[in-house]
Amino acid sequence: MAHIHQEIAEGKLPGAEIALVLSNNSQSGALEYARKHGLPERHLSLASSQGNAVRFHRDLMDLMDNKAIDIIALAGYLKKLPDAFVDRFNNRIVNVHPALLPSFGGSAMYGMRVHEAVLERGCKVSGATVHFVTMDYDAGPIILQKCCPVQEDDSPESLQRRVRKIEFELFPKAIGLLAEDKLIVKNNRVHILP
Repeated sequence: MAHIHQEIAEGKLPGAEIALVLSNNSQSGALEYARKHGLPERHLSLASSQGNAVRFHRDLMDLMDNKAIDIIALAGYLKKLPDAFVDRFNNRIVNVHPALLPSFGGSAMYGMRVHEAVLERGCKVSGATVHFVTMDYDAGPIILQKCCPVQEDDSPESLQRRVRKIEFELFPKAIGLLAEDKLIVKNNRVHILP
């Protein structure tokens, strides 16, 4: 999140602002960062909604309405979003994934697991993908992708470092394109307008 905040502060993402930092983990680094930098933040989880899924979904929708949220950028959010929420923000929720989707995606593929799987499979390239969020994990239309070579002596950690650089490059770029209304989805393909 810090890299997105920095790019907004530097004027590199015209039309984008951080209206809210939201986490389902009250101890998350994102909330700590938001507090430190004076950004609006909120913790909202199933537990904070007294374990009631319907109330949680309503609280989530109400929060988006109250803050007039237009674009949602997921950064490290691992819970499945409610279908009605995803439907309401169709092609307005973006996520970054540390692999070249559709390979190495899905509910069990996150964090170091992805890089371990890439190495176990013997892939020659890896990379990152920014995609729209749909009701299926990591299956939404792809906005941007970029690859990097897998080195013979890579560990999951060394591969993660190279892929993370790509994530930090692509994610703000995709958010900027969306904020400027330069993305059109047709037949599950994303077209970038000039």
